[in-house]
Amino acid sequence: MTSSEIRESAVQERTPHPWRWRILGFLGVAQLMLILDVTVVAIALPHIETDLGMGREALTWTVSAYTLTFGGLMLLGGRIADLLGAKRVVLAGLLVLTAASLVTGLADTGAILLSGRVAQGVGAALLSPSALSLVVTLFDGDERNRALGVWSALGGGGAALGVLLGGLLTAGPGWPWVFYVNVPIGLAIVVALAVMLPRQGGAVPRARVDVLGAALVTASSGAVIYALISAGDHGWLTATTGLLLLLAAVGYALFVVWQRRARSPLMDVMLLARRPVATGTFLILMATALMIAVFFLGTFYFQHARGYGALHTGLLFLPVALATMIGANATGRVIGRWGARPLGVAGLAIAAVGMSAPAVSMRPVVVVVSVAVAAAGTGAMFVVASATALGQVAPHEAGVASGIVSTFHEFGASIGAAVMSSVAAASLVGDTLSGFTDGFVVAAVAAGLSAVVAALLTPGRPGRVH
Repeated sequence: MTSSEIRESAVQERTPHPWRWRILGFLGVAQLMLILDVTVVAIALPHIETDLGMGREALTWTVSAYTLTFGGLMLLGGRIADLLGAKRVVLAGLLVLTAASLVTGLADTGAILLSGRVAQGVGAALLSPSALSLVVTLFDGDERNRALGVWSALGGGGAALGVLLGGLLTAGPGWPWVFYVNVPIGLAIVVALAVMLPRQGGAVPRARVDVLGAALVTASSGAVIYALISAGDHGWLTATTGLLLLLAAVGYALFVVWQRRARSPLMDVMLLARRPVATGTFLILMATALMIAVFFLGTFYFQHARGYGALHTGLLFLPVALATMIGANATGRVIGRWGARPLGVAGLAIAAVGMSAPAVSMRPVVVVVSVAVAAAGTGAMFVVASATALGQVAPHEAGVASGIVSTFHEFGASIGAAVMSSVAAASLVGDTLSGFTDGFVVAAVAAGLSAVVAALLTPGRPGRVH
């Protein structure tokens, strides 16, 4: 780097980017697209099954192929962002996601649809950690907390909005528009960010990408997610589930050993030994698992038990989306003054209270209100988790740390869906409501126990824990 470039970089570090809030808006919409793609497909599955003649397992992979690829490649995406610069990786990820969405919408066979979903996951794995890395580096201090609040409000509300949007599009122009909607939005964001984002170089421009490390962590992550999906269909205590989890554990162990020996490791594994990062990843996993759990239970309850249509079900999730965004935004505004620990405990306690109400009454109005209350709590958790995990990392570690957070986000989605599909199985295949009741009870207990863990492990106000 030349002396003029060093001076220019120093000035950029001292002076906040004048368009940073506009950039945050576009990055937030891009992240919203990624989260939408997790849940927007759920309501459209029956229509896809009819049009493409896909069986139950193939339909399951329509959802899980995206999550598997997204989560499995997340660390690689974060590392690439650190090496090549977040701006380049954000634009590349957006282009891949946009093209894959077009292919998926045009699919006339199950194979093409699933291939498109895998490609969407690749684009998401590039886009998400690099976008969050930009948010962390463009903002500082209290502004960073507020920015993370906006980011989390969009991301957290996106899952609920996905159900609403999926219902509107499926009942209107048809299920292909669940994917087509990404195309014009993605192209517009690419153009805007290409103009507004500052030029950036990678932290280690001549370093090599750790291919073996990427293969190990991706395969291990894939084994975990596949095991969770399989457990949701076939049960937890099976030889297949046990073998997959054992293989994943071996793979992760080999990954850690390799990272300590590699010349250009995929990540510094000691990041996870830091209390803020470890606690933040646990909180993001639980927040996402609880959020997906209530969406999963609520969606199947309204459509299966109550016989509501796609549009009706989608509209019922509008207050859930609003509650998620309100909880996240409010937390982002006060976390700098109050600290992460009390807000994390409060968010999980609110989620536990909301999820426990359907155990007493399964009337539709009770379910809607209780899920909205729980969503406000999980929305707060997204901000607490992100601020805890990313608040004290160095700029050159932001991409990998963001990748870790996003990876655990996807793990949480898989865990929530898999656990609820097993616990609520009686209601999913029969006419009883007992499975749905059991599911909400399990979610409430998990939120309560997580509140205790958060009280013990979450660091206090910034600067007091190192």
